[in-house]
Amino acid sequence: MKIGLTYDLRAEYLEQGYCEEATAEFDSLETIDAIDAALRSLGHATDRIGNVNSLIRRLALGARWDLVFNIAEGMHGYGREAQVPALLDAFEIPYTFSDPLVLALALHKGTAKRLVRSIGVPTPDFAIVRGDSDLDAIDIPWPVFAKPIAGGSSSGISAASKAQNKKELARACRDVLDRFQQPVLVETFLPGREFTVGLVGTGKKSRVLGVMEILLSERAERSVYSYCNKKNYLSNVSYRLADNDEAQAMSEMALQIWNNLGCRDAGRVDIRCDGDGKPNFLEVNPLAGLHPVDSDIVILCRLLGISHLDLIGTIVQSAQERVPVNPTTAN
Repeated sequence: MKIGLTYDLRAEYLEQGYCEEATAEFDSLETIDAIDAALRSLGHATDRIGNVNSLIRRLALGARWDLVFNIAEGMHGYGREAQVPALLDAFEIPYTFSDPLVLALALHKGTAKRLVRSIGVPTPDFAIVRGDSDLDAIDIPWPVFAKPIAGGSSSGISAASKAQNKKELARACRDVLDRFQQPVLVETFLPGREFTVGLVGTGKKSRVLGVMEILLSERAERSVYSYCNKKNYLSNVSYRLADNDEAQAMSEMALQIWNNLGCRDAGRVDIRCDGDGKPNFLEVNPLAGLHPVDSDIVILCRLLGISHLDLIGTIVQSAQERVPVNPTTAN
């Protein structure tokens, strides 16, 4: 097949003056090179398209592809991850990963939590803060945790995100509102262990790859899988596979969430336990990072003995199975 690659290259945004944390979700050239090389190793021809603006220009000029491998996160709005898939839908071009509706719903953490709660999956009590006036109305158990409602890659998350009282919460919320210009999700802090569940496939063909526990070292920021801890994961974080009854329960929970939301091809569900050890849904990432070394789903695959090449191959195969792709002489 001729496969186009859509992505947001982090270096391009840094050159435009965006800061490191604001571009945390975007991809390095190393990631694009690795995906490109994997696709070519699988026998496909590749075409690097770039971000949504580049895609618009290419489509207007008549370019077409048999499949687009899409990892573009977008920069602005709740629909930023949905922009590329929406365009590709309009031109009837198949692509990897979830559709625009799923990506927009999953990105807005408050909406995702409401939907997940509606299917009976536990998630921490929460509130949404859009300004100072919302702080007085918060009535959920302390301590609480504050983070950007549509952030990714732990951007906006630090030790200061955990608040013991209204003064600390106000400080944390104002920081997010000022720096990220978006509402704040405030939820009851869960003191238990943290896990991520990797999944592949779509619908009845969906399956759990494995469950990985995230362990913070003594050098790490306390209690949270923060932006700093992720960035310095070699010294601050260790990872191990979970393989017991608890992991089985998390697998079933993650698969229920994955299929009820309509996620496709590959991604992650993040879970944290409460004080009684009961797993709770935190968020779903249907457009997970694919850096060949340090993205969570890639680390999980490495622990399972699954190569980056095999992961990319599984994603492409899943896309082909749900939307049969017939190679053409696309421009």
